[in-house]
Amino acid sequence: MSRTQATPSAIVFAYHDVGVRCLRSVLDAGVRVPLIVTHRDDPGENVWFASVSEVAVAHRLSCVAPDDPNAPEFVVSARERAGPIDFVFSFYYRQLLAAPWLAMPKVGAFNLHGSLLPKYRGRSPVNWAVIHGERETGATLHVMNEKPDSGAIVDDTAREVFGKVVVAAEIVLARSLPRLIDGSARFTTQDLSAGHYFGGRRPEDGRIPNDASAQQIHDLVRALAPPYPGAFVLLGGHRVFIERTQQARAPASALGSGLRLFSDGAALLLLAADGGALRVLAARREIDNTVLDARGFVKRFVSNCLPVDA
Repeated sequence: MSRTQATPSAIVFAYHDVGVRCLRSVLDAGVRVPLIVTHRDDPGENVWFASVSEVAVAHRLSCVAPDDPNAPEFVVSARERAGPIDFVFSFYYRQLLAAPWLAMPKVGAFNLHGSLLPKYRGRSPVNWAVIHGERETGATLHVMNEKPDSGAIVDDTAREVFGKVVVAAEIVLARSLPRLIDGSARFTTQDLSAGHYFGGRRPEDGRIPNDASAQQIHDLVRALAPPYPGAFVLLGGHRVFIERTQQARAPASALGSGLRLFSDGAALLLLAADGGALRVLAARREIDNTVLDARGFVKRFVSNCLPVDA
């Protein structure tokens, strides 16, 4: 569309911090947003992020949270409510949008994905990137099609270090929106062979593998640190969450092999199967939510070294 045409319009699907920041970017670009679609917060989830619905209220915009955004009756009602639209945007919305949504806008449907595509397509991209030891990640704006995270990339990507994906997403969108609106955006087909799809993560996926190396454990702990559910080991059938670690030397006095917890009285260490070691800077027991440190470990377990449950 050209700059001489009417004000561009979009239906925005959004959730989480990325959803909030990108929705604001859309509004700042002068795009009319007749409808926002978000999620109801899950009472069982630690909701530490900003609220899209609160932004909608502040801007007096219509906002709904359907159980199934692809239900035919909802698609029809949304189309009637919004009227003709130029764009559909999805910003960290947690459900895939079906073909009727992709065909609805005149210009196109676009998703903001939290990785440097084509790497880490699918769910939980930031967590997977950290788990795999990536030293940088970012965000990518791409065309939506029925196969998730596989559409052509709009212009380029903004690279940021870990913890900056929200900012990267905002930068990517702010840079790309004017080109989408005036029709000058360039699209780059993804080389899907250069990356993989990843599934969502569940709390039980945080269990530290007994054969993991010290580096792999450290990356897993970083990826799942609070506010995420956390990496953990089992001791006596109970979870011990390992929330922060630091590379360390394995003490010569540590006996045994395999994954085990060791206390020298001053520091609590997690000893890995590869002979590496991590100093545990923050840990807690799930059963009573108590902090577990070097002294508390020996007092509670009457031992300075315990193998974790197999």
